[in-house]
This record gives sequence, C-alpha cells and structure tokens, in this order.
Amino acid sequence: MKKIVAIIEKGEDGGYSIYAANDLPLFASGMTEQEAKDEFSNFVQEQAEYMKERTGEYPVWYNVDGNEIEYHYDMSAFFLAFPFINVSELAKSIGINPSLMRKYKNGLAKASPKQKDLIQQKFDDIINRLSLVRF
Repeated sequence: MKKIVAIIEKGEDGGYSIYAANDLPLFASGMTEQEAKDEFSNFVQEQAEYMKERTGEYPVWYNVDGNEIEYHYDMSAFFLAFPFINVSELAKSIGINPSLMRKYKNGLAKASPKQKDLIQQKFDDIINRLSLVRF
C-alpha cells in the first residue's frame, strides 16, 4: 500500500484545505475537517482515473488496491481542530516563544522544518506523559 502525506490547513473561509505533500496533484477543501478528508480521499481516486485515461497508466503515487493517507496538520489547522488547547501555555511547555506560537496559529508565520521537528518532538513527549494519566 502506498502512502500519501496530506497537509491539513485552515482555509481562508474558516473551513479546511488539504493538499498532498511532494507536489502531488491532489487537493480538496471542506467546511469541516471530515468533509475535507472525505473530499480528498475521493479526489485521489478521481485524479488517478483521470490520469489513467490521459496516459494509459495509473500515476506512480497511486495503488489500485488502495492508498494510505497520512494526515499532517499545519499549525493553524491544529489549533482549529483542537480549540481547547491554550496556545500560549503549550508554547511555554515546549519551550517556544508564546508570541511566535500565536503567529503560527494565526498563519502569520510558518515554522521551519527544523522548528516543526522540535515542536513535534516536544508535543510527542507531552502525549506520552498524558498517556500515563489515570483518573
């Protein structure tokens, strides 16, 4: 099964946009995250069929038996999807300037790949700590 990495971002209309990483010609949008994911999943199939009609072959990124879609969030979409997370407190807990994290949240700045990796690592540490909590 081939994997397609899809980036979820906050749309300008308040909804969601999804596009494939690595310059694949795949994209979708929807007013909810699930609607956008459903549209993206359908578009993968439609785009592959269209490309087969034009070239006689399915594109290299497509698997007839199914593709795995791995969704990643951009910062603004992450905070939109999980509005109960306080952006300033999260920034402090992972060692990032809260003002900068608010810029990421609002789409006013984009995190570099190195910064994304750091945020992901620290966030994973938080998730691991939370997984140990029992009430």
